[in-house]
Amino acid sequence: MSSLEDLPAAASVLLGMAKEQPVILFEGPMGAGKTTLIKEFCRQMGVKENVSSPTFALVNEYETTERKLIYHFDFYRIRNEREALDIGTLEYFDSGRMCLIEWPSLVPGLLPEHYLLVTLQPAPESEVRTMTINQV
Repeated sequence: MSSLEDLPAAASVLLGMAKEQPVILFEGPMGAGKTTLIKEFCRQMGVKENVSSPTFALVNEYETTERKLIYHFDFYRIRNEREALDIGTLEYFDSGRMCLIEWPSLVPGLLPEHYLLVTLQPAPESEVRTMTINQV
């Protein structure tokens, strides 16, 4: 992605792949654009409410115009996997509903067997982002 104008196309590609896999992991350094991509993805899914990073709440719930639920996780501030278990993370992951997970590397033992892995890598001193999507 060379600019924010490329964001809708990137989110659209991800949306096409997500139809087969409801759990999507987002990796990348701080400021790489994970939350920004998730906002656009949710907009394209039909979420009308404000989409924001659940850094302190750990999980936000959004509803699409088709009344489908999306769960958005941000594990950046998590201290250990037990903390994630205490909020019912495994139940969310096993729900069959869309789960969007920022900082998944902090809870490796809780991740499902299958997921999409989106990696965002910013170029130094540039607005350019490289996005790769792998199905695991």
